[in-house]
Amino acid sequence: MTSPQRKRTPRHWSAISESGSLKGIQLMLAIYDRFGARAYQGVLFLVGLYYWLRRPIARRASREYQQQLKAFCPSVSLPRLTTVRHFTTFGTAILDKVLALYGRIAPEAIHIEQRETLRAAIDAGQGGIIVVTHLGSHEICQALGRLRRDLKMSVVMHTHHAQRFNSLFNDIDRPLSVEIIEVSDMGPATAQRLQARVAEGGFVVIAADRDPIEAGARRRWLDFLGRPAPFPEGAFWLAMLLHCPLYLLVCARKGQTHHVHFESLGDATGLSRRERSVWMDNTMAHFVTRLEHFCCRYPLQWFNFYPFWQSEK
Repeated sequence: MTSPQRKRTPRHWSAISESGSLKGIQLMLAIYDRFGARAYQGVLFLVGLYYWLRRPIARRASREYQQQLKAFCPSVSLPRLTTVRHFTTFGTAILDKVLALYGRIAPEAIHIEQRETLRAAIDAGQGGIIVVTHLGSHEICQALGRLRRDLKMSVVMHTHHAQRFNSLFNDIDRPLSVEIIEVSDMGPATAQRLQARVAEGGFVVIAADRDPIEAGARRRWLDFLGRPAPFPEGAFWLAMLLHCPLYLLVCARKGQTHHVHFESLGDATGLSRRERSVWMDNTMAHFVTRLEHFCCRYPLQWFNFYPFWQSEK
């Protein structure tokens, strides 16, 4: 008699190895610099097809996402070879990240949809938390630091699982107003730095659409595209602890233009302890609703290539 087959537990996203080599990334950048965007896109299709064949976890995750998206938003238009196109769209986003961090995106290529909201948030001098997602290229927000010198940001990110890619930027001249903080280094000293950033009218940038790294970290299961998925509570707790506004920033490509969406998610200023639970419920639900909206608007630009919908534990 054979024993029942155990269901394999999906690996956490932070444990999935980095794709590509540093030389490969540098070669693709050289093709772009020497031969232009059209040549880059031509080679990128072959590279995307290669990784589509070699990365079954990412391939299945892409297919699962698109199935969920199509069921949730039947009117969404997906191209032929849609999972391969998802990979190649990610390759374009990689190029956008590099160009943004090297300051090579022209100001006229960035269109801020809610420019007045962004201007008012900066001019208020109150600071706040900016929630970003893995939709599009949120590194564009660092390019905004060159457009608005008074936009001061501390970007909290996980870098250890993408060291080859991040090594491209060891020698770049980042805007002086942008500070990078490793998420795994969060402690009392880091918390004080974040508090000081907000107190001076700056912003803390943190992603809120991936299961947190720490096993004991706060997470909440919310319906996303029709199925429950784990979302971290960290950014929302931080807004409550710092008593500051919370914003959403999404930057997605449409043609040759980067569309920046900047909108308010909620305001934890003056929030009492007994109001926190309701505020958390409403604000996180609102965030997921907005993420769904942008997934429907930019269907191939959400880049979570791992099993996002997992069984609740």
